Amino acid sequence: MSTPFTVPTIDISPYSGDGSADERAAVAAAVDHACRTVGFMQIVGHGVRDDVIDGLVAAIDGFFGLGLDDKKAYMRPKSENRGYTPPKSETLSYTLGIDPASRMNDFFEAFNVGVTPGDFPGGGPATAAYPGDVWPEEVPGFRIAVEAYFAEAQRVARTLTRIFEDALDVPSGSFDPFVRNSLDVLRMNNYALPPASVELGAEMTGMGEHTDFGLVTVLWADQVAGLQVLDADGGWNDVQPADDAFLVNIGDVMARLTNDQWSSTLHRVKPPIVDGTIRRRRSAAYFEDGNPAAVVAPLPGFVPEGGVAHYAAVTLQEHVEAKLAGLKLIKKNEGAHREAARLTGSGNA
Repeated sequence: MSTPFTVPTIDISPYSGDGSADERAAVAAAVDHACRTVGFMQIVGHGVRDDVIDGLVAAIDGFFGLGLDDKKAYMRPKSENRGYTPPKSETLSYTLGIDPASRMNDFFEAFNVGVTPGDFPGGGPATAAYPGDVWPEEVPGFRIAVEAYFAEAQRVARTLTRIFEDALDVPSGSFDPFVRNSLDVLRMNNYALPPASVELGAEMTGMGEHTDFGLVTVLWADQVAGLQVLDADGGWNDVQPADDAFLVNIGDVMARLTNDQWSSTLHRVKPPIVDGTIRRRRSAAYFEDGNPAAVVAPLPGFVPEGGVAHYAAVTLQEHVEAKLAGLKLIKKNEGAHREAARLTGSGNA
């Protein structure tokens, strides 16, 4: 009999305060086990205050409560990955190079902000990879609340990266080249649409099957059903955040750096339907995607002697651009064979 699917809860506070070496080692071991098995974790002890999260939620509610035309005023060119994304304009399955066949485009709406060239003191990268943000003036306090949460989520993501070094037993600073100038993005999602705007059916997708692109994702979400994670046996499992927890998962870059010793886990969001009605579901995903100039290839020691690397070396920007082309431009990503194989092998493609 297979082991029941569970997402472990891990208290990372020893890395945020005065944890002992033994306490940190226990955290690192738990993270290593989670990343080698489930690929998802419930993180507590993160130190993000309730008022910061409350401010984020109020900002999300304020923006998505605007009329559609008002929200569309904050759309940006798809290449920027910023601003407003209307419902049914993205198909995440294409990031895996998989045709969603009869499925409609993902019905969620989103608003993205991220790092900009101005976030690098003393001058830093000033390339198209770091576009500017847009801020809705109609929502009082939106920018202040979102920036406060962004800073805290970034702190948690950087803490997790330090834990990853210990969990993988690599030298301190091994991930610095990938975290430096990282393309961090906060995506705020809303799944509550007017009943007449979608047709309920078996093929409707809230957010299609996908793996995340970068190093690590820190997710705040309502405790509402919808998120599902694919297990090693090809089954989809419902996952909801525990009280006061963030859901954390690793992305493709971490899988490539470890040559799949840690694997980016496929997940999706099914419509949060209760008694035939779509319930409101909100989430905010902080993506630590990494340094676009970094070359992504297995770290030393992660390819066994006589073995082969599972992925060709690419710059992180090349990897992210291929993923975003699938997401934004509906262009199949032809370089995601290993991720796609996990899905097609499950019979769920």
